[in-house]
Amino acid sequence: MTTQATTAASKFSSMRWVRWANLAFMLYLLLVAVSMVSGGFKWSVGEQAKTLFEFASHPVAGLMIGLIATALIQSSSTVTSIIVGLVAGGLPVETAIPMVMGANIGTTLTNTLVSLGHARCKEEFRRAFASATVHDFFNLLAVAIFLPLEMMFGILDKLSGWLVSPFLKAGDMSMDGMDFMKPLTQPAVDLVKGPLEAFGHNGGFGLIILGITLIFVSITLMGRLMRGLMVGRARDILKSAIGRGPLHGIASGTAVTVLVQSSSTTTSLMVPLVGTGVLTVREVYPFTLGANIGTCITALLAATAVSGEHAVFALQIALVHLCFNVLATVLIFGVPFLREIPLKCAFFLSDLATKNKAAVAGYLGLVFIAIPGSILAFTA
Repeated sequence: MTTQATTAASKFSSMRWVRWANLAFMLYLLLVAVSMVSGGFKWSVGEQAKTLFEFASHPVAGLMIGLIATALIQSSSTVTSIIVGLVAGGLPVETAIPMVMGANIGTTLTNTLVSLGHARCKEEFRRAFASATVHDFFNLLAVAIFLPLEMMFGILDKLSGWLVSPFLKAGDMSMDGMDFMKPLTQPAVDLVKGPLEAFGHNGGFGLIILGITLIFVSITLMGRLMRGLMVGRARDILKSAIGRGPLHGIASGTAVTVLVQSSSTTTSLMVPLVGTGVLTVREVYPFTLGANIGTCITALLAATAVSGEHAVFALQIALVHLCFNVLATVLIFGVPFLREIPLKCAFFLSDLATKNKAAVAGYLGLVFIAIPGSILAFTA
């Protein structure tokens, strides 16, 4: 009997390690998929991506351009890096500031799409969709507060100008070799990209479709694996790492996103955890705010690699991104009334989406297509 129990325990332990290995592989697959979508858009659009930013003289138009570009490219890091390059090329900082704000909103599309992987289970979808959209509503509220303030008083322009002043006489600060994720994901992306190169720019669209498909597959399988793994001690460890308190959650989100250099990825990884009940929306909320702050590292690294007469302004717009996210976190999360607004909106929308899936399409179409498109048409 003892021998049978030992054999069963050993078999269970082995199966558990296999599940952990599969989960790690699905996580890697998700990272590769996000890179495929980003790379696919850059491949299919090419240098034309920069033309999207050329008619952003009006602040609201600039906001919408940043939003649309990030929603398409699925990477606020990529868009803010492009903006840094444009400022280094002579684009005025005050023109670029609304674009950076728009990038914050556009990046939230990724985790909202990831939440659709839980659509088959009503309760899971309600939790997952709320977890995804709380990030959306926080960033929408942040822009609603800070864009008018910036237009009236130029607070981010002035604050970033003050912060950048000590760097005016700085030498070479290049840290552009600190991209930890690209060496891991790029070989797999290149492997998929190779056969598609025969189709020219159309291969980029193929890469996008494959990337989106892999996102759904990896998230679905991760959800199944997590339900079996995140019990007992494993669940307690994860909860203590993220759910220990708001400040710890913000710090964790910042640290993880600095390493991954993609807020879309880190916030998307939280969606299955909430969907499967490992964490709550309220526990993950501070983590997403930390992800907003952590994603600023990419633009800062890009800015340190810039040289020339406008290099200091490139660093300034990267600092604008950081200041905006830090101030938004301090103000909105620091004021109890404001802190609850994104949560209430996310819970309301998730309840609506659970009852009628058309609400999901309506929300995505309104926020990421209809409103930006109509505003751009009007301002043009």
